[in-house]
Order: sequence, then C-alpha cells, then structure tokens
Amino acid sequence: MNAQFLATLTAAAATTVAIASASAPAQAFQFGANGLQFDTDTTVNFTFVESHGSYQSALKIFEAGNLGNAVASLFNEVKQSDDQWNNEWKGTFGNAVASSTGKQTVAFTFKGGVNYVLGLLSGENGTVYSTSGLNSGSQQAVFASPSTLLAILNKESTNAFKENPNGFASGNPFTSPGGVMIAFDDRGNGNDTDFQDFIVQAEAVPEPLTMGGIALAGAGLAYARRQRQRA
Repeated sequence: MNAQFLATLTAAAATTVAIASASAPAQAFQFGANGLQFDTDTTVNFTFVESHGSYQSALKIFEAGNLGNAVASLFNEVKQSDDQWNNEWKGTFGNAVASSTGKQTVAFTFKGGVNYVLGLLSGENGTVYSTSGLNSGSQQAVFASPSTLLAILNKESTNAFKENPNGFASGNPFTSPGGVMIAFDDRGNGNDTDFQDFIVQAEAVPEPLTMGGIALAGAGLAYARRQRQRA
C-alpha cells in the first residue's frame, strides 16, 4: 500500500465518520404517554395498521393546549368494521377505514417546541388521548416497536398491558425501519384495556442533512475504493 493511497483512504474514512456522526438525528424529543414533542420541526409518517372495536372512531392530532380544535385528521372509520363482529370487529384500510388523503400513510409536520397529542374520537363513547394526563391519569395508549407490540396484540390475552402499561409508555419514531407503533384502548367493553381498538405506526422522516450526509459518506467510501483499485 503506497503512502498516497494510505493518505487518501485515511482522509476518506475520516470524512465519512465525521459526516455520518454530524448527520445522525440528535435532537431532543418525547413521544409517548407524556406528550408528543420535538425541539425542531419534524415530519412524521403515520400509517394505519388495523382496528378492533365496535365503535366508529377517528384519529386526530391536537395541540395539547387546545383540545377544542384538531390541527390534523389522520384516519377515520367509515363503518364499524370490515365484516361486523367477525375477527373481533377488525377494520382495515380501504374497507372500514379511510384517511384525510385517501392513502394509508399520512404525513404531519410537528412544529418544534409545541406539545401535541393524538385523540381517538369514538362518538358518544367520548375521546381518549395518547397523553395519560388528559385521561384523568389513565393510560389509554401504549407505545412500542412494531415487532414488540404485534407479538402481544396477536394474542387473545393482553395481560402484559394490564400488568404493566407503563412499560409501554414511550417509543422512538426515529428508529428505522418501522418507527414506533401506537395502540389505543377506547374504554369500550368495560374499559378492557386490550389496546387493540385502533393501531397506527409512526416513523419520523429523516432530515435532508441526514440523507445528504449518508450520500456523501457513501461517496467517500466509493472514492477510496477507486483509489485502491488504481494503486
């Protein structure tokens, strides 16, 4: 290995590490039962997963300080379920469920420094919020990685939630792929806390700097390879 190539490789590697480190998401945020807030403007993609409730519900976003007016409507059930009570009143997108955009994934940009909350509106049954403090302290939404939450929700018993709902009180929307899954209990069936009445997935969109940094890091590695081949 000649000295010129070694210097080129070292410089490329250093640049790659520096760019990757600088472009990693480092902003502060909270995303869970205490609120939804980012320190800078952040776009989050919400994807509808499924619902299991006899109520006809709608999921909206509110500013925590103004619950009277939603800032965005995400998903709404156009009927109770796909096929009445079958499959525990299961509702899927395009059948029982629609969105404000007509797509299964809806983007919303959270303003930096503003505390938001998800609200599940179920008509006469009232509204439950993702922030426990707005439900008289009762946790009506759980947060976890998609793989963790689906493994529990696929079971008939959801004792994991009943025994320790606080163990599912927050998630990381920056985790890729998948972000965080959010599952609501609408207080139906005697507030059975099965947390499968309305389920969505939330994944933050990488900032342009992050994507650009990754691209530049890849270019640095490619350049180093070309220099090695010429050496």
